[in-house]
Amino acid sequence: MVRLLRPLLRGTTYTRLLHLWVPVLAVSVWLFIDPATPWMPALFLIPLGLVPAVRLGEGVQARLLLTPGEAEPGIAETPSATWRDRLRTVLWLELRMVLGGAAMAASVWLPVICVELARCAWGGTPAGVPLLDRLPPHRGWALLAPLPLLALYGVVVGLGELITAGARRLLGPSPAERLAALESRTEQLLERTRIARELHDSIGHALTVAVVQAGAARAAADPEFTDRALGAIEETGRAALEDLERVLGVLREAERPVSARPTLADAGRLLESARASGAQVDAEVTGPVEAVPGPVSREGYRILQETLTNVLRHAGAVPVRVRVAVAGGMLCLEVRNPLPGPVPGPGRGSGLRGIRERAALLGGTARSGPDEGDWQVRAELPLG
Repeated sequence: MVRLLRPLLRGTTYTRLLHLWVPVLAVSVWLFIDPATPWMPALFLIPLGLVPAVRLGEGVQARLLLTPGEAEPGIAETPSATWRDRLRTVLWLELRMVLGGAAMAASVWLPVICVELARCAWGGTPAGVPLLDRLPPHRGWALLAPLPLLALYGVVVGLGELITAGARRLLGPSPAERLAALESRTEQLLERTRIARELHDSIGHALTVAVVQAGAARAAADPEFTDRALGAIEETGRAALEDLERVLGVLREAERPVSARPTLADAGRLLESARASGAQVDAEVTGPVEAVPGPVSREGYRILQETLTNVLRHAGAVPVRVRVAVAGGMLCLEVRNPLPGPVPGPGRGSGLRGIRERAALLGGTARSGPDEGDWQVRAELPLG
């Protein structure tokens, strides 16, 4: 019983009833002007629904009164962009007027019937209500008096649910709007993924260099080497803070351009950081690297950064060969280092997975694994 009466305690029930009443108020004004043509407002709704801005206004009303508090009510708040949207708006206006008229009639006549039945039960004579004016006074009518109120409750709740379902159907997003929303959501998810990769690559690289440098300085027990190690840690930490600030800027300001992110033109600091950590880096760059498109160059930088981080983390201070080549419409990145021990299994860490995902997003490929006694990471990214 409590569950059945729960809609009486929800504010949505009454805001939906108000939404149903609004068009009937406009009809009432017309009846004062010309009561002989009560159907005229329904005709007027046809050209009105063809106005693009009407769909926007109806959507705002529906969200405020029919689905208050819902984050995703399935009701659009945009003007009509196509003739299909305009026709849906016309149908919505007609449906709203019909259901509003039914709600207004029930709200007026059902309470009147309840009062008249109670009057009959107390010995009075009903007046003004067809059929009820013929009822003889009788105490038994008191048992039927609550039924119109129960019917009113059912009508109000039922019409509220019906008008809400109609709004979702007729004012809901069109296929084009759903596609645009899906694309926007996809862009947001890709941006979040990119930010996670930015943090992983940049901060992970800085922490790896700091750990390797600190360990090497402690083992060397050489003041001069310790000074160089501290300088490398300071430089790497400063670069990581700059990267972190850029990433946080993206979070704070979604429209901020990504042109400030590092590219392959800034790869020198990565190589110097690796050399300062003890790795013997042999780098070779061929082709017009400065002409590589921005997105490819930025992702190439991150791939190189993650690869060098993995070398320092898993192999330590070992000789590293870095090859960067731009030719034939492709950017090729190759990093090789001697295997420090037994051949590991396929890479499953987030770093290697991130390299493959970065390459795939640009339409390229990336592979990693043992090759002729070395560990090789090779990425090929198309420039187009």
